[in-house]
Amino acid sequence: MNTKFVTQIGVTALVAGLGAPAFAGPTYENASGGTFRFYGQFNPAYQSFDDGVESYDALVDSASSNSRIGFWLVQPFGENTLRFNFETALGLRSSDGVDQNGRPQNISWDRTRIRKIDLQYETARYGTFSFGQGAMASDGLAEEDLSGTGVVQTSSVADAAGGFRFRTSAGVLSNVTIGDAFASLDGGRLGRIRYDSPEVSGFTISASYGEDILSDNSDREAYDIAVRYGNDDLGDFAVRGALGVVWNENGPGTKTRDVVASFAVLHEPTGLSFAAAAGDRDTGGDYGYVKLGYSANLVPVGATSVAVDYYDGSDMVSAGDSSESWGITAVQNFDQQNVEAYISYRDYSYADTTTSYLDGSSIFAGARWKF
Repeated sequence: MNTKFVTQIGVTALVAGLGAPAFAGPTYENASGGTFRFYGQFNPAYQSFDDGVESYDALVDSASSNSRIGFWLVQPFGENTLRFNFETALGLRSSDGVDQNGRPQNISWDRTRIRKIDLQYETARYGTFSFGQGAMASDGLAEEDLSGTGVVQTSSVADAAGGFRFRTSAGVLSNVTIGDAFASLDGGRLGRIRYDSPEVSGFTISASYGEDILSDNSDREAYDIAVRYGNDDLGDFAVRGALGVVWNENGPGTKTRDVVASFAVLHEPTGLSFAAAAGDRDTGGDYGYVKLGYSANLVPVGATSVAVDYYDGSDMVSAGDSSESWGITAVQNFDQQNVEAYISYRDYSYADTTTSYLDGSSIFAGARWKF
């Protein structure tokens, strides 16, 4: 399958999506109230990266929210509910996997692409207990957002070009990648056990312990605790907040502790929003992130959202280094088709105590279709 053919597939899918009514995965119900629901999303994007010397272009799958399929099985038992969720990425070429030395295969699937094999038991009184591959309690801690641009612009600013390397001021490729220099320290997915408390006045407490069960020869273990808050009816405001601690161990002598938090607020009458995130690793590495957004129904097809953001990090790759990034994004929703079309520009700069580096920049444009 060549790039031209993949491009044609992406364009055809987008045009078809915009020209057709919204499609939702079929839901089947049994006599006792149980349901089966299939779902998925397709999120192709055009990636252009300029490292200060050369430019690189590719059709990719967005690492911010990759293409995937899955299903839910749900069965109520009185006031309690048993759920099973399977979800896998499609294995399309990821935006954070392309670099100056080449492009990965258009499609490459292995078991590490599995996102969820998750059994959940939700009780009315005692909260939810989860078992299997799935989100740790800290997953998403750094990404609270009410701007309407989260499909492509979050505190994970490396998603659009994470594999590319900075060039030194002499034009030589360094070993420092965008992904290394701009970590968000957000949690992820592991084979885990997890507990989520019942919601009380908007607050939920979660805790989990997990291991990497999908990668070969991985010794990674993690445990974490998080608290989240959400309120959509705080006068004219909607508010989200999250705070947590993650302890990681990748083998003997490789323990780290990350503290991560994020906050978002939306003024609903004006559509103005603000978000902030921060993270700190005890062995080195910290950052701050801020974002301003505006969302309004400017056209009949759906909301239009724009946002600008800024990331400032230090000690991410080596002691005394600094990383800065700013970006601007626009997202147009097509509600009837379940499509979010977007375009984003981002600038990256990096400096350490021994070497000067050229700035890099990316243009990222695509559309996410959910079904």
